[in-house]
Amino acid sequence: MNTPTYSRIRVAQDRGVATVTINNPPVNVLDVALMSDIQRFLTAVHDDPRTRVILFQSADPDFFIAHVDMQLIDEPHAFDDVAQAVPGGLNPFQALGEMIRAQPQLTIVKLEGLARGGGAEFVAAADMAFAAIGRAGLAQCEALMGIIPGGGATQYLAHRMTRGRALEVVLGADLVDALTAERYGWVNRALPADELDTFVRRIAHNIASLPDGVIGAAKKALPPQDLREGFQREHEAWAGLFARPAAEALIRGGLRAGAQTKAGEKNLETLLRDLSSSLGLHSA
Repeated sequence: MNTPTYSRIRVAQDRGVATVTINNPPVNVLDVALMSDIQRFLTAVHDDPRTRVILFQSADPDFFIAHVDMQLIDEPHAFDDVAQAVPGGLNPFQALGEMIRAQPQLTIVKLEGLARGGGAEFVAAADMAFAAIGRAGLAQCEALMGIIPGGGATQYLAHRMTRGRALEVVLGADLVDALTAERYGWVNRALPADELDTFVRRIAHNIASLPDGVIGAAKKALPPQDLREGFQREHEAWAGLFARPAAEALIRGGLRAGAQTKAGEKNLETLLRDLSSSLGLHSA
């Protein structure tokens, strides 16, 4: 069997655990190339009995997946090829999360740095996620761009936390630290940064070494919720806002102000709030 080659991820196999290292500098934006690599990898290992656990991590300790590539505002057809393989009723970003949720292997995210927007949705789609205290952060920052999440967050978060907390995440649009994310149910556990890798690898290999059939039986007994109706509502709400002038002004302005650079992404929420104020987009 031919082994696929990838440009934005590295894959290592060890005793039933496939470690996928995301490497899309400078901040791991979720662009067409990264999404395609992840989808091709998931397809390649879907029926591979040697792969029992998939562990996602980042080559950059500061960023897991920053968010969806904001430069797509100038490339409206960039995802056309990806969209052709998307199941009916889903947009390409929702389809990625559902592909992760439907994977027969157990999926784990090791979160050392920041994950916003589509990156945070990726974390929520995985079976398990573990975050580094003092380093990891999660945010659904889309409201600061004049839109709402469109890659599954409204549905995933509604099943991970209370409605009030989900609304706080979506509309508050603040960066959530690892301990708060654990308390809200966004991640399984928050761990000291120097213990995270050891813990995650131990649990990944322990699960991978279980007898044949156990992982599949557990995932069958604990299936993910059917969120198709919710995804349609989310997409319609997201697309309606994306077509408004405020979204274009904030996304383009955000890029000019330093979004998708290492410096700008460290304080993205402040950058976008300041931009919204300067553009006079705050509600009276």
